[in-house]
Amino acid sequence: MSGVSGGWANIDPRVMEILGRAQEGLAPSKEDCVALLDRPAASPESALVRSVADWVTRRRFGNEAIILGQIGVEIAACPGRCKFCSFGEGHTHFKPQVMSDDEILACADAFTASGDLYALFLMTMHTFDFERLLKTIRRVRRRIPAATQIVVNIGDFDRVQGEELKAAGAGGAYHVCRLREGIDTSLDPQERRRTIQTIRSAGLNWYYCCEPVGPEHSSQEIVDQLWLGIEYGCFQHAAMRRVYVPSSPLAGCGQITEQRLAQVTAVVALASLACPETKNIAVHEPNLLGLAAGANVVYAESGANPRDTEEDTTGHRGRDVGDCKRMLYEAGFESLLIGPDRRPLTEAFKES
Repeated sequence: MSGVSGGWANIDPRVMEILGRAQEGLAPSKEDCVALLDRPAASPESALVRSVADWVTRRRFGNEAIILGQIGVEIAACPGRCKFCSFGEGHTHFKPQVMSDDEILACADAFTASGDLYALFLMTMHTFDFERLLKTIRRVRRRIPAATQIVVNIGDFDRVQGEELKAAGAGGAYHVCRLREGIDTSLDPQERRRTIQTIRSAGLNWYYCCEPVGPEHSSQEIVDQLWLGIEYGCFQHAAMRRVYVPSSPLAGCGQITEQRLAQVTAVVALASLACPETKNIAVHEPNLLGLAAGANVVYAESGANPRDTEEDTTGHRGRDVGDCKRMLYEAGFESLLIGPDRRPLTEAFKES
């Protein structure tokens, strides 16, 4: 079988040493993480890495899980020109459109109706109408349960804007200096880092991710990128693979398997032991392999989706809250974290 080598009697002793320390709560070094990712995804060593990362996460977070929802509120030819995104200027086939306030509120209602959502994300293109976003946050904040946070996934912004976002009702922001930022995108890596510092200094929870992972990325590249989340202290760390979008410039590079994504997720989970600020680990797009490899968070999605070829990802690539809840239940998590409260996942599942 391609990619399968060795046997249980020939486990790399360095991997065993790294995993032994992880079980004691000691994070692997950058060099250790590269070594773990250098192993074939189908190797016995990688199976052990996934297993230990799963155990470490369940112990660290009390075997509880989180469901997040995201609304893509607009579509436009984005000047970020990300070569992996369906909205990139120069290769997008979408026509511009913006959700109305009533449509956004209807999506927010649908996401929060069950009471299972930890946070609701509002996503824009890299350039966006900041004043309208503030108004939208205020309206959504008044509409959804107090326990459900609002998180923004938007372009770069400064400290004053960060404070305005928080005052309007946002509790966090998703922002990433991605793999090959400035090469596979038209964005400035230093500006991305400045916005990350802004998020932290404004008192917002910072959501980060190792993304978008493709077959061409080396283990060293992946580790260097994911380490930023540890150095800056992310609230959420995660792993996401690049999805094949036929119209995108990187489509010819293909995509990694869910097995490789689970391997990256596991290394993210283990490396995050060095970051006490990290409170959860996500895998994207949601899958059971990742949830058995150190992740305890999944995203439901509606509206625009940079990995989709449909204008509304609902019922296409995007899962709903019920699908996410079922996946977490099947992965063996015992409870959902909802604001400061926890709900037994078995009961929540039976009610769906």
